Amino acid sequence: MAAGRSRGGTDRVLSKLKASIENENYYEAHQMYRTLYFRYVSQKKFLELEGMLFDGALLLFSHQETASGVDLAKLYVETLTQAEAGPEEARFQRLSKLYQLIPGDNVDKPLYLSTCLKWSSKDNSPVGHPRLHQHLAYTLWQNKQYPEARQHFLQSSDGEGCGSMLVEFHLTRGYSSELDLFIAQTVLQYLCLKKSIAASTAFLAYTTEHPRIGSGPPYPNPLLNFIWFLLLSIQTSQSLSVYSILCEKYKLAIEKDPQYLEYLDKIGQHFFGVPAPVKPKPGGMFSGLFDQLLSAMNEEEDEEPEVVGGPSTSGAGTSGAAGSRASPKKALATEDLD
Repeated sequence: MAAGRSRGGTDRVLSKLKASIENENYYEAHQMYRTLYFRYVSQKKFLELEGMLFDGALLLFSHQETASGVDLAKLYVETLTQAEAGPEEARFQRLSKLYQLIPGDNVDKPLYLSTCLKWSSKDNSPVGHPRLHQHLAYTLWQNKQYPEARQHFLQSSDGEGCGSMLVEFHLTRGYSSELDLFIAQTVLQYLCLKKSIAASTAFLAYTTEHPRIGSGPPYPNPLLNFIWFLLLSIQTSQSLSVYSILCEKYKLAIEKDPQYLEYLDKIGQHFFGVPAPVKPKPGGMFSGLFDQLLSAMNEEEDEEPEVVGGPSTSGAGTSGAAGSRASPKKALATEDLD
C-alpha cells in the first residue's frame, strides 16, 4: 500500500515536471527535478535518476538557466557516488559534456570537476580515471582551452592526442622561437609521472605533424634532439653513464628553463638510479644534478665485479649502439617504454 502511494506521488511530480517544461516554467521544473532526486534516491532508482538528471541539466542549460543546470549537474555526480556506479564510457561522456556546458567563470565549476574526478578515482588512479581525463582534455581542446587540455592529457594515457593538440596550440598561440618548448615540457612532465609510452607518442606526434619541424631525427633544434635521445635511452639502456653524458652534452639547451632541472632530477631517479638529493648543493641546480650523477656513477663502478683477462666487449657495444641508431623512430613507436 505504501509503495503504491509512493508511486502515485512520484507520478504526480513527474506530471508537474512535464507541465512545467511545456509551459516553459523552468524554475518550477528545477524544483520538480530536485523533488524527484530525493524520491528516487530513497527508492534506490539510480539508473532512472541518472538519465533524468542528465537530460534535465541539458534542458536547463539550453534555456540559459545556468544556476539550475549546474545544480542538476552536481546532483548527477552525487547520484553516481551514492549508487557506487562504476566507471563507464557513457558516464565519462556525460560528465565531460556537463563540464563543457558550465561557464568558465562559474564558481561551482572547479567543485564539479573535483567531485567528478573523486568519483572516478580508484586505487590505481588516485587523481581520477585516465579515460575521464582524456574526455575532459578533448572537450577543452575543442573549446581552444589549450593549457587546461594539456593538464588533463598529462593525467591520461593519450600521448598521441596530446602531441596533436600541442601542434595546434603552438601554431595558434605560440612564438616561432618556442617550437621546442611546447613539447619538451610536456615530455619531461610525462616522464616525471612515469608515463614513458605517452611521452614518446606525444613527442612523435608533435614532431611528425608540426609543419615547421620537417624531417628528423636528428633535428636542427638541440632541445628536440635531447628529448629524442632521452626517450631512446630510457627505452634501450637506462644507463646512468649515458644519462650523465646526455645531460652534460645538452647543458645549454637544458638551461633554457630552470624547471627542466627539477624534472630531470625526478627522471634520473625514476629511470637511471640517480639518488634523491638530501639537500640543495651550492652552485645552482645544475651543479646539484651533476653531483648526484657523479655520485651514482661512482657507486655503480664500485659495484661492478672486476674481470681479469676477459675478452674485449667493445665490439659488442659498438654493434649495439649501431643497432639502436638504425631505426630510432620505429623503436620509439613500437617498444613498450614503461
